[in-house]
Amino acid sequence: MCMLKVDDLNVYYGKIHALKGVSFDVNEGEIVSLIGANGAGKSTTLKTISGLLRSKTGGVTFMGEDISKIDAYKLVEKGLAHVPEGRRIFLQMSVMENLEMGAYIKGKADKADIESVFEKFPRLKERKNQVAGTLSGGEQQMLAMGRALMSHPKLLMLDEPSMGLAPILVEQIFEIIKELNDAGTTILLVEQNAEMALEVSDRAYVIESGRVSLSGTGEELRNSDTIKKAYLGG
Repeated sequence: MCMLKVDDLNVYYGKIHALKGVSFDVNEGEIVSLIGANGAGKSTTLKTISGLLRSKTGGVTFMGEDISKIDAYKLVEKGLAHVPEGRRIFLQMSVMENLEMGAYIKGKADKADIESVFEKFPRLKERKNQVAGTLSGGEQQMLAMGRALMSHPKLLMLDEPSMGLAPILVEQIFEIIKELNDAGTTILLVEQNAEMALEVSDRAYVIESGRVSLSGTGEELRNSDTIKKAYLGG
């Protein structure tokens, strides 16, 4: 079943035409990646899906409903969670308070949900009373993902989860992404580490200069000479 359908997005920053007719879809249970160079339009695409930016044309359909005009905070209630680039955690709050904020749509954080996050991210349990701003980059990324999971998303959108992390942490983050997907969460991933993204993805789309230039299964794109040259250093 098609969970997310993105159709003909044209998004502008002032006079700059950032997205030029971007269309793609995500089926229930998939990991779909958007890969491409810095500034290609990947983050803009996620922000448009989650209601932070508006497209001049086309639209976004989530679970069969047109969500193009719905406010960002209301989309969380519908099961769409967005972990933005740069993590955007509440730096002055503790780990626990950040997780509780993730459950704001339910009014109160459920103990079982917090335990579930701690199971996935044992490091956060060890640091639950620590101020979030004092965590390492990898721990902050885990917290951003854990906070998003508190809202029970049907679709989890991750923007550059591996950015700035040491290789061993990058592997950990991707293992967690795979585990979340195996447990039933559909994932839309924006990632500059094309090799890791394609390895875990069912399908992927390449975005260049605001357009989708190529698409295929993760394996097809990993074996594509064009992709190898442009993104995999082959």
